[in-house]
Amino acid sequence: LQILEIDASYTIGDVERRRRETIARLQSEGVWDMNHELELNIPTLRIAVVSSPTAAGYQDFVRELSRSPYRFKVTLYASLMQGEEAVASVTQALYAIAEEENCYDVVVIIRGGGSTSDLALFDSYDIASLVAQYPLPILAGIGHDKDVSITDMVAHTSCKTPTAVATYLVERAMTQHNQIELLAEDIVSAAQTMLQQETIRMYRCTVDIERLALDTIRRKQSDIEVLRSDIYEQAR
Repeated sequence: LQILEIDASYTIGDVERRRRETIARLQSEGVWDMNHELELNIPTLRIAVVSSPTAAGYQDFVRELSRSPYRFKVTLYASLMQGEEAVASVTQALYAIAEEENCYDVVVIIRGGGSTSDLALFDSYDIASLVAQYPLPILAGIGHDKDVSITDMVAHTSCKTPTAVATYLVERAMTQHNQIELLAEDIVSAAQTMLQQETIRMYRCTVDIERLALDTIRRKQSDIEVLRSDIYEQAR
């Protein structure tokens, strides 16, 4: 048997073929890096979450945030995370958040681990395209360590698990807090230096004013003596 040519698409399976087609489509449309290029607000504390309210991953996420000393404000947009209606449910939640985008710093999509078929919805073009073009940065915490969906790829930041997303946000808040403390120290130092400089300048001004005042008094006293002499002579 001599093999002359192989069509590789037949060897990777239908699911993987559709996945590659979706990636190629997003890249050809020029939207692949759009969410990556957004900047996260400072501080990043107002969080919109797309998740099932009963999911263990969501509970882990909230628990991890609550352990930190920072005041995160978490708003849940409940969504189905599996089943035939899951894609529509996730996109509806994202559209609802977009209508109030000024209220949030970031959007988090959370889905705990599951089978490959359960996580396949995050390879759908509808969700991935919306995430890629979303007006707010999106953090994805979907599945387990080994799971990488197309939504993970186009999101601003992808973390391995929901808990890892919370850890990322806490560490970011800590970094921002430290930066603020450094800035505060710089402001105090700059203010103290300025006060010292102005104190020296005011002292010099005081000395100059006293000297100029004495010089002026001496000149006027001399002028008065001359005038008094003139008046005396004129009176005589």
